[in-house]
Amino acid sequence: MKHFATALLCGLTLAWISTVTADQKPNVLIITVDDMSCDSVGAFGCELAETTPTIDALAASGMRFHYAHVQVGNCFPSRNVMFSGRYPHNTGVEGFYQVRDTQYAHLVDAMKDAGYYVAIRGKVTHSTPYQPYAWDQDLTIIDGQKQHIKNADSYYRSTKLGIQSAAEANKPFCINVNVSDPHKPFYAMSSKGQVVKDDNVPSKIFTADEVPIPGFLFDHPDVRKELAHYYSSVRRADDCVAAVLKALHEAGNEKDTVVFFLSDHGMPLPFAKTALWHHSTRTPWIVRWPGVTTAGSVDRQHMISAVDLMPTLLDILDLPAPNAFDGSSFKPLLEGGAQPGRDVVYKVYNENSGGNRSPMRSVETKRFGYIFNPWSDGKRIFKTATQGTMSYRAMRTVASSDPVVAARLQHFNHNVLEEFYDYQADPDALHNLIDDPQYQKEIEELRAEMRRFMVETNDPILAAFDKRHDLAAVSAYVDQVQAESDARRARKRTNKSPQQDDSLFRLVVPKQVQAGQAVLVKIRHTLPKAMAEQQFHVTLKNGDGGRVERIVKTASGDGVLEIEFDVPANLKTKSVVVSAFVGPEYGKHHLHRTKGGIAVTQP
Repeated sequence: MKHFATALLCGLTLAWISTVTADQKPNVLIITVDDMSCDSVGAFGCELAETTPTIDALAASGMRFHYAHVQVGNCFPSRNVMFSGRYPHNTGVEGFYQVRDTQYAHLVDAMKDAGYYVAIRGKVTHSTPYQPYAWDQDLTIIDGQKQHIKNADSYYRSTKLGIQSAAEANKPFCINVNVSDPHKPFYAMSSKGQVVKDDNVPSKIFTADEVPIPGFLFDHPDVRKELAHYYSSVRRADDCVAAVLKALHEAGNEKDTVVFFLSDHGMPLPFAKTALWHHSTRTPWIVRWPGVTTAGSVDRQHMISAVDLMPTLLDILDLPAPNAFDGSSFKPLLEGGAQPGRDVVYKVYNENSGGNRSPMRSVETKRFGYIFNPWSDGKRIFKTATQGTMSYRAMRTVASSDPVVAARLQHFNHNVLEEFYDYQADPDALHNLIDDPQYQKEIEELRAEMRRFMVETNDPILAAFDKRHDLAAVSAYVDQVQAESDARRARKRTNKSPQQDDSLFRLVVPKQVQAGQAVLVKIRHTLPKAMAEQQFHVTLKNGDGGRVERIVKTASGDGVLEIEFDVPANLKTKSVVVSAFVGPEYGKHHLHRTKGGIAVTQP
């Protein structure tokens, strides 16, 4: 891996010549990293040397965007924006919950309709509005084994498998590889901040005394310790990206593959993740389109955001847009042109993974940022995963004796209704200028811009924004959306499957099967009379988790169901998996069983 990474740094800086003819479709590789701040990447100005040599080389071979943002400061809704071209209030995915009654095309749908083989590695449940979704392949599973999310070599295996599977299907590929790092747990660190053994060692480890302290944090031993493990995890993410690009290189697909690279939001520490400040949403966005993008080019004129990803991808491939997007294509920028109207982005936050609503909206230009925080009433406390970090705990400790840190803690926990920052002078959002007479003209302009976005995208927060001077009305809005979240979570608890009853059935499968032959699966069931007749959903999967065939049969009482599957003669995996559940649908199943590792022999 290290030898390849060295060669990659040289090779990626060469000019790329497209070998895609007019009637060929280019492949697509979308690489994301998890919880990586833009300025943690060397090519985007990281103060710490050698954090991301591979990503820097990718930037040198493609085009990077200085003013790029995601819409949301947390994962599930952020990724659904990327792959739908719509804001969260138009996907329905405003938090960490599934939305099944979608009326729009997802990236998977559009690319499969266009004849692509569509596969994913990592963040599978966070990348679509509901799960399971119709990916052709989940590359997180190889030969029945789930790959370790922090292991670089596993990303090589997954990418290689995806490319091979597409070739076998005689289709171009669209592969989304989602690298887990630097999302917690950080390299060699437990959730409580203890140093632990970690077999997945990055190619470079950083120490507490050398890491830079972000301006939105403060210098403290615990903060430095946590940042050292964070930056080491950034380097491990870079190792994973190197593994992905190695597989692309070895397959000979570099010159016919459009590569997108970006992060889903900022680092998982206070004042970054789960918020809408500058560092919360700025993303290290790189595009390499062989034969089109100029190697090493940087766009410092236009603003793009995650809602533009899907429209741009379809435009690159000359595919029709399947539905109306909130975003728009920036293909002209990749071709070296200009594009009017790219001087502001709209950013959205609604709730954390626990269903706690802290709605916010922001508009950001290349210089200024305005934030509307209807949740902030001086009493509510902001609830976020970053409160479980060493940095937050250190902030609480230091606040008792340091008034500056105490003020920052107060701002983080309670905030204020409106914020306005000059990000050009204050990228860390330390000085709220909302009441500064010098900036009232710019504040009013951004308020008007925010309202325009709300109207044009049917954002339901508009009524609260229009009544922002009526604090009771604003508070009532927050209470309403929190009540809706609570009700949704209560329904989820109510609709959960009954307690799993292991006595309902046993799954009997052979130890091995032969490719091209039938395999007999038996289900020995003992169903109580009260359950009456039930459906058994039985699925044969290849060793990578891809569905081969599903058969549904009904049964009642005691007995044996026999299900016969045909094992494909051209099956490429060395094993198969059989899974079965009893119930009307998976979300309401009574028992689910899986038998994996069934060896496949060749005739």
